[in-house]
Amino acid sequence: MRSEIASFKECKSIAIMGGTFDPIHNGHLVTAEAVRHRFNVDKVIFIPTGRPAHKAKRQITANEHRYLMTVLATMRNQNFEVSRIEIDRPGMTYTIDTIEALKQMCRPDVRLYFITGADAIHQIMNWKEPERLLSLCDFVAVTRPGYDRERLYGDIREIKEKFTSRIHFMEVPALAISSSDIRNREKRGEPIKYLLPQAVEDYIHKFCLYQDEEKDEVKFMLDLGVMQEKLQSALSIKRYIHTMGVADEAERLAEIYGTQRDKQKARVAGLLHDCAKDFPPEMRDRFCKEYKVPMDEYMIKIPDLIHPFLGAEVAKREYLVADEEILGAIRFHTTGKANMTLLEKIIYIADYIEPNRESFDGIEEARRLAYLDLNMAMKYILEETIKYVKTKGREIHPLSLEAIEYYKEC
Repeated sequence: MRSEIASFKECKSIAIMGGTFDPIHNGHLVTAEAVRHRFNVDKVIFIPTGRPAHKAKRQITANEHRYLMTVLATMRNQNFEVSRIEIDRPGMTYTIDTIEALKQMCRPDVRLYFITGADAIHQIMNWKEPERLLSLCDFVAVTRPGYDRERLYGDIREIKEKFTSRIHFMEVPALAISSSDIRNREKRGEPIKYLLPQAVEDYIHKFCLYQDEEKDEVKFMLDLGVMQEKLQSALSIKRYIHTMGVADEAERLAEIYGTQRDKQKARVAGLLHDCAKDFPPEMRDRFCKEYKVPMDEYMIKIPDLIHPFLGAEVAKREYLVADEEILGAIRFHTTGKANMTLLEKIIYIADYIEPNRESFDGIEEARRLAYLDLNMAMKYILEETIKYVKTKGREIHPLSLEAIEYYKEC
């Protein structure tokens, strides 16, 4: 997989193809290639949106799925690149912010072409900072055959007169394909072959994207077998044995206290809870920076506290876990926190009592309480852990202090 673009300093002209790409299809690719040829641009940059303001009310597929489908669709064209610039940006996504960020990466005289559907031209004056946006880049309005050109031309003339911008019109037959139609066809079990690249179709089927919710339990993650294979190569033998013990223990606890879906989540969270534990310091620091893991003073003083927070990001990006409950269980399995979810408590406890642990004072009591009452087990394990940390002369993370106070009252 190609890495994120660091600089476009060599490019004299760039076309920007933004969209949710949910999923990306052949219409997007044909459009991008047509624009590249007509305007002789050096690169077409595909930018999957993060949280687009105009689609805030529609549920869209997880960022990593959309990003990876876009990479698969474009990787055979050396003139196409994919950028994470929007999906890694927190908050709502606005085109003006993306264009300004790209300008900073480019040579001062670069010419930018922003590719958009003709329908968007009618709404452009409602976008964030439209005047500035129109001054920074050319717009290429692409339409399906049969589109009402007169209306489009009228809008373009009005905008040109007011802002002296360059707006170009292109008709692209392949735009008769639409992402919403592909999603609906997949949901109904109808064929989607030849509407999108084979690699994207295979990806959709592998992760069961666009299925009914009740059939959608595994779409947020890699196949469990693939997950275990990746973990075997990422962890030491001792860590892998511990990991499998935690996954088994978590599944047993979920069977008692939760539902069938909780069992599945517990196994995934148990498998991935230490996925970043064996990273060498240089790799750990690099990934923390790349994945923007927030570091507090306690994590800086005690690097062992970093791995659960980094692990949640690794689970999201490398193992394609989009379920926030699973990610939370990974994130807080070391410190704990007040008012933990069922899954968070299960992983915290399973990590402490899993059967491969060497015996130590208190473990049998913790195991007894775990199968009696989870809150009692949380209180006991937190007290024992804090006591142990203090004997080592280390500071206690505030999340752990908040957790013990909370579970004393339960």
